[in-house]
Amino acid sequence: MGIAPGTPQVIVDLMPTNVSRADLEGKDIDRLLLTWEQRRWMRGRFTTESGREIGLALPTGTHVEPGQVMWIGSDWYLTMGAAREPVLAIVAGDWQNAVRIAFEVGNLHFPIGVDADRLLVPDDSAMIQLLNRIGARWEKCSAVFQPIGKGSPHER
Repeated sequence: MGIAPGTPQVIVDLMPTNVSRADLEGKDIDRLLLTWEQRRWMRGRFTTESGREIGLALPTGTHVEPGQVMWIGSDWYLTMGAAREPVLAIVAGDWQNAVRIAFEVGNLHFPIGVDADRLLVPDDSAMIQLLNRIGARWEKCSAVFQPIGKGSPHER
């Protein structure tokens, strides 16, 4: 297969299945670092950590976890990585407050993640308004965002 100038080096349109250690042995690893939103849709043109141009054209609904092998070539393979991205980190203080905050976030149909003793939500003006309105303690930061659950059933 020839690659025309300006087109990705690899187009991932099907994920490998039943990957064994032998399939990866002796090959270099490259990672594709994507934000939560990018990992959610799995379509587009991206650059890997090593500078390779990658096209993603995976079927709608394909879910790829960080660390999962996405493509295997003759001398290297590609895994999914989660990029750090802007988020709001919320310190709930106690379990009851954490549940209340999670309910309010979910009520606006936003995803929520957990990072040690903090709740994480996307850095969004609607989230800032909500958190200020309910009196939550929060700060802007950069972190890997991995929401709880697989998303809304409305997306399927």
